[in-house]
This record gives sequence, structure tokens and C-alpha cells, in this order.
Amino acid sequence: MDTQTIVKKLKALSNPENIAGMARFGISPGKAFGIRKPDLRKLAKEIPKNHKLALELWKTGYLESRIIASLIDEPEKVTGAQMDNWVKDFDSWDVCDQCCINLFHKIPYAYEKIFVWSKSNDEYVKRAAFSLIAVLVVHDKKAEDSVFIKFFPIIKRESTDKRNFVKKAVNWSLRQIGKRNINLNKEAVKLACEIQKMNSKTAKWIASDAIKELENTEIIKRIKR
Repeated sequence: MDTQTIVKKLKALSNPENIAGMARFGISPGKAFGIRKPDLRKLAKEIPKNHKLALELWKTGYLESRIIASLIDEPEKVTGAQMDNWVKDFDSWDVCDQCCINLFHKIPYAYEKIFVWSKSNDEYVKRAAFSLIAVLVVHDKKAEDSVFIKFFPIIKRESTDKRNFVKKAVNWSLRQIGKRNINLNKEAVKLACEIQKMNSKTAKWIASDAIKELENTEIIKRIKR
């Protein structure tokens, strides 16, 4: 299956009603087909892993073709330069998060990119850093607690960023770290308490929301299990 064929299939699955509703969720409908995620993943399963095809699909600029690109790319062939190029193209939280969930966490450069991207002024590049933290917490089962504690300084530093898609990702990363195990739960709550004292409404929201979840009795029971 080539790029042209895949784009034709995407157009055939297009849903005008979904496209109209995208804006309400902060997704630009400019180059999107409004396809549901289950249908998109079903199509991706029909396409063999192919690095070259993934690069071509990304260049089309369509939201759905870029998500498929993240699903069919071959992690062992992805370079740090490609990660930087793709992240610069992010124009929605959806593509950003899907790339982190489907592909970026599998790349050896993932951890170092977090520290670089977290310093970016671009809203979606910075979001990618914290979305990637949240995803790695779930998928990197072998990582020591210290690996995630190293992210605490950047979580605290960026907790004052008022931009919606940044603050939500910072919050997400903090909550995910705190749900990995009971030791990280305690450390994440401690960090959240520090952030809560900062002179920033955004920081206070991030911290309060995280503490509420991480100190929830049911959440703690699940972590201990």
C-alpha cells in the first residue's frame, strides 16, 4: 500500500460531523478527515511496518496520515533528527500525544529529548516533553525510580506555563509518575506540595489536581497492589 492509496482510504472514511467538532477539543480541523481512532488503528493494522512510507505519510500534513505514520514507522530506523523534525510539525495535542504513545517512547533518544524539548517556547514541542514522560512511566518497566525523579526539576520549572496544552501535560506527567509505585507516589506528592506553594495559579492548579488524585485512597490501594 502506497501513500496515495492510504490517503484515498482516509478520504473515504472522512466524517464531516467529526471534523466540525474537532475545534471544540483544541484540534485544528484544517487538514483532518475526522476519522475515529478505532477506524484509524484498524486501517494502520492493514499496513506493514515501513519507515520510508511513514516519512512520506508524515509529509502529506494530514492529521490522520501523521498518526498512521507514527503507528507504522520502524523505531530502530528513527533518528533523533527525525524526532526533532516531526515534533516541530505538531499543530495539535492529538498528533503530539499519539506520536509519543505509538512511537517516540520506543526510541533510545526519548529521555534526552525530554530535557531539550521541555525548554522550547513552542506549545506543542513543550507538551511533547511532558507527554513523553507520562508515556515512558507506563511503558519503560525496567527504569529505576531515579530515572523519573530526574524529571522533577523540569516539572517544577515548567509548572508556571499558563498555556493549556502545556499545563495539562505537566500535570499528566506528575500524576503518572506518582502512580507508578508507592515510593514514587510519595515523592510526587512531595513535589506537588512544593509546586503548590509557588506564586502561580497554574502551578497551584497542577499541584492541587495531582495531590487530589495521588492521595486518593483507591489510587493508593491500586498502587500498592
